[in-house]
Amino acid sequence: MIRNDELVNDYKTFIGNKNFSCVAAKAALAKQQLHAMVADHMACPVSDKSILEFLYAFVDEYRKSENLYHSAAIIFKQPQNISEAMFEEFLWQRLQALSDLDAQQFGFDKRVQSDPSSADFSFSLKEEAFFIIGLHPNNSRQTRQFKNPAIVFNPHQQFEQLRQTDKYRHLQHVVRKRDVELSGSINPMLHDFGEESEVYQYSGRKYGKEWQCPLKISHERA
Repeated sequence: MIRNDELVNDYKTFIGNKNFSCVAAKAALAKQQLHAMVADHMACPVSDKSILEFLYAFVDEYRKSENLYHSAAIIFKQPQNISEAMFEEFLWQRLQALSDLDAQQFGFDKRVQSDPSSADFSFSLKEEAFFIIGLHPNNSRQTRQFKNPAIVFNPHQQFEQLRQTDKYRHLQHVVRKRDVELSGSINPMLHDFGEESEVYQYSGRKYGKEWQCPLKISHERA
């Protein structure tokens, strides 16, 4: 059975691979600001409190840092043979569970909207907004095909900081160019900021117009 540290190392190798398109994640890795923990089965709530503690510690460290490019990943040991539909179901289960636990202690980040249908929505933990990226071996986007299912939490505020400079457009251009080179097209769910809710981008699966995000936010406003 593969050890936890081996899974974390495999994840870092995956991010560092020349074919991986997200240069922000590569920057986090290079700056040693890419964190990861290993949980058991993605469908099981047994690790939720440990995941939340890990992410709270990550938030504390991120807030103390003056540097850009921080990222935290939850890597699941099981299931390894997972379809896109199954991953999507488990993704929203875990995010819902984490959100419900978080709402018992914290409000929602007041810098973003708490309605998942809003173009200004971001997922919130410890009153810190996050952009979520899902990874799994059968993802339709090749750049998201990690050997195990994983949920990546990227602080939303660092993208806001990048948007205030010329770096964001450059980063966006590089990511999309690499995505085309790898998969033959830009991710059809990849919208510009403020056009559509970012929840369409979380799982990596292609959605139709009729799809509605199942996430229910119970937080008070921070």
